[in-house]
Amino acid sequence: MAVGLGPLPTLHPVPGCELGIASAGIKRPGRKDVVVMRCAEGSSVAGVFTLNAFCAAPVIIAKQRVQGTVRYLLTNTGNANAGTGAPGLAAAE
Repeated sequence: MAVGLGPLPTLHPVPGCELGIASAGIKRPGRKDVVVMRCAEGSSVAGVFTLNAFCAAPVIIAKQRVQGTVRYLLTNTGNANAGTGAPGLAAAE
């Protein structure tokens, strides 16, 4: 994200999509750090991923899942789970 980014413009509703945010304590207590998005049945999604040959387990899983039917997206802040091998892949599942 750009340094010094100002307030974002109004986020208009997208038919068939619902968003929720929560504080999960990933970085600081009380900070909104998790987003859940529910997509209507039959929705299409696309992903933009790193081209780096070494990527974190959640990226590997997301690349696989975006090829199928996606109903929910979970995004968090500051928790890459990188360089953890098989245990990291299991945790990302």
